[in-house]
Amino acid sequence: MSKIGSIGARLHRGEVGYDFVGNRKIWYGISILITITAILGLTVRGLNMGIEFQGGAAFTTPKHMSASVSQAEKYAVDASGHDAVVQKLGDGSLRIQIAGIDTDKSDSIKKQLSKDLNISSESIAADLVGPSWGDQIANKAWEGLAIFMVLVVIYLAIAFEWRMALAALVALIHDITITIGIYALVGFEVTPGTVIGLLTILGYSLYDTVVVFDSLKEQTKDITKQTRWTYSDIANRSINGTLVRSINTTVVALLPVAALLFIGGGFLGAGVLNDISLSLFVGLAAGAYSSIFIATPLVADLKEAEPQMKALRKRVLAKRAQAAAQGEPVEPEVTDQADDDYEDEDAAAVVGPRTQPASRNRGRGRPSGKRR
Repeated sequence: MSKIGSIGARLHRGEVGYDFVGNRKIWYGISILITITAILGLTVRGLNMGIEFQGGAAFTTPKHMSASVSQAEKYAVDASGHDAVVQKLGDGSLRIQIAGIDTDKSDSIKKQLSKDLNISSESIAADLVGPSWGDQIANKAWEGLAIFMVLVVIYLAIAFEWRMALAALVALIHDITITIGIYALVGFEVTPGTVIGLLTILGYSLYDTVVVFDSLKEQTKDITKQTRWTYSDIANRSINGTLVRSINTTVVALLPVAALLFIGGGFLGAGVLNDISLSLFVGLAAGAYSSIFIATPLVADLKEAEPQMKALRKRVLAKRAQAAAQGEPVEPEVTDQADDDYEDEDAAAVVGPRTQPASRNRGRGRPSGKRR
C-alpha cells in the first residue's frame, strides 16, 4: 500500500488524526480575515461586469491582425469614449469589448475601428447586447443563485438537521464571497460563464460537506448513551476519516481547471477561458477548505450548545478527569470501525488504549479446541 493510502487508512480507523475542531478558532479567524479582504476588494475595486450584464458591443477582427492588444485598446477607447477590454484569440484575431454603449452608436465605432486598424468595416463582426437584456440576465442569475441556496437548505434540513443545513449555508456564502472577492481583486471579467462556474463549485463544495455530514450523522447515533466521546470528538473523527478522500478529489478536480486557467488562459492567451476557469479554481479550493475547516466545526459548536450535549460533555470530561487522577490514559480510545463505537464503559477502562488487542480477536476465524 502506498504511503498516502496507508495514512488514509489510519485516519479512517482513527489511529492518527489532527484536531480540526479543537483548533476551530484559528480557522474561523483565517476565514474572517480572507472574507474581509474579499469584501474590501469588492467594495473598493468592484466587479468588471461583462457586456452580457451591462450591455454593450463586442467586435471581432479578422485573423492574424498586425495591431497589438494595447494599440487596439487605445483605438477602441478613442472611438467610443468608454473603457474597452481587448483579448487576442488563438487564431490571431482580436476581440474588442466595449460595455455601456448604446447599440445605435456601434456602427460609428465599427467604422472608426476599421479605419484605425486599416481593415474593411465588413470584415469586423459585431455582437450587440442591449442594457435591458443585460439587466435581465443579471437578475436571473441572482434569482437562480437564491433558489439554489433555498433548495439546498431545505434538503439538508430534511436529510440531516437544521444545524447542518445552517452550517452548509454559511460555508456556501463563505465560498461565494471569497470567489467574487478574488474576481474583484484580479479584475477578471464577469460573464455568464462565471455564473456557471459559481454554481458548479457550489455543488462540489456541498458534495464534500455532505460526505462529512453523513459520516458524522452515522457516528453520532445514540451518542448520549456513552461517556467516551463528546460530539466535538466524533466530529473531529469524521473529518479525519474523510480527509484523504477530500484531498484526493480536490486535487484531481483542480488539475484540469489549473490547466485551463494558467496554460489556456495565461500561456496560450485564450482569455475567454479565464471567466469560468478562475471561478472554478478559486471555488474548488475554497469549497474544500470550508467543508473541513468551517462547516463541520460550526456544526459541532451548534450541537454543543444543546442541553443534552452540554450534559454529555460534562460527563465525559468528569470521567476523563477521574481517569487522569488515577493515572490512567485520558486520550479517546482508538477503535476499528467494526467495533462498538458507543459501548457503555461502566465495566471498561475509560478512554484508554486497548491493553491486550490480540486477546479480543483470539480464537476468531478458527474452530474451537486445541491448536494444531
